[in-house]
Amino acid sequence: MGPLRFGAIGAGFWARCQLAGWGEVPGAECVAIADPRRGAAESLAAQLGVPAVYESAAELLDRERPDFVDVITPVETHFELVSLAAGRRVPVICQKPMAPTLEQAEAMVRECREAAVPFFVHENWRWQTPIRAMHQALASGRIGRPFRARITMVSGFPVFKNQPALAELERFVLADMGSHILDLPRFLFGEATRLYAETHRVHRDIRGEDVATVMLRMRAADGGETTVTCEMGYPEHYLELDAFPQTLILIEGERGSLELARDYWVRETTAEGTFSRRVPPPAYPWADPAYAVAQTSTVACNASLLRALRGEGPAETTGEDNLRTVRLIFAAYESAASGRAVALDGGA
Repeated sequence: MGPLRFGAIGAGFWARCQLAGWGEVPGAECVAIADPRRGAAESLAAQLGVPAVYESAAELLDRERPDFVDVITPVETHFELVSLAAGRRVPVICQKPMAPTLEQAEAMVRECREAAVPFFVHENWRWQTPIRAMHQALASGRIGRPFRARITMVSGFPVFKNQPALAELERFVLADMGSHILDLPRFLFGEATRLYAETHRVHRDIRGEDVATVMLRMRAADGGETTVTCEMGYPEHYLELDAFPQTLILIEGERGSLELARDYWVRETTAEGTFSRRVPPPAYPWADPAYAVAQTSTVACNASLLRALRGEGPAETTGEDNLRTVRLIFAAYESAASGRAVALDGGA
């Protein structure tokens, strides 16, 4: 089987990372880029050696007839573009967050299911090298059944100075960062049965929330339960040791603990002592070393999605699966607004 030909829809900042990541994956070839800003598409195509450029996603689909498309555009465009691909029976990968509303996310999944069109979400956070290492260590069973965990992504990074448009969003940190961070309890511990959330607006000149704390009760397939606290935000209070964009994790088990600490150190502590190893992200010339842990995770994520597209195995981040993360995001907003915990189906 030859390489799968795909079209990229979108030529913004993250498209550069995404397409660079595809360049590291044998078996996929980008044949066209579509973006209403033709100059941006032409610039990216020239940089990456992509042969064709279009201003319209529909024109790309009709003229190139790709094996799949990768939607790398702002969240408010996802519903229309995924529907466009589904209507032409073209498999589609969609950037996270899947949609700006739960209703749109459910409709996207339903439409692709009814059209029998493979639909995946590019949820790359769980593909970070140190987070995969944590998953493997947990699965080994050496620390026993986990009962409590803490997942932290809090930074003084000046996100609103770098991207001023974020200050105008009615919903920010849960909708954006939460799509990554709330996916991790599901990846590590199972599905949620209960959730409670609190939000804060530390920056007074923004519209949405910039800090959130979410506590979840997770249930594993074997019935084991883990209480997980997710902390996320950009309070910009300048931590002494800011780890941006690293995610820090502490897992307590019945026989020990696992910790993902700053600078990619994974520490496993049991009665035998503490064993430490450093699990840094891979290095690629196109990745900014300061953000490599996030940017390079696109490679492993893309490789997984390509295997699924080629029928060589299941993908982790299907639209159906990611819809459960989307539901956690909107349940967190519901809880924060009401001040009450929200009961969830726990994967039933």
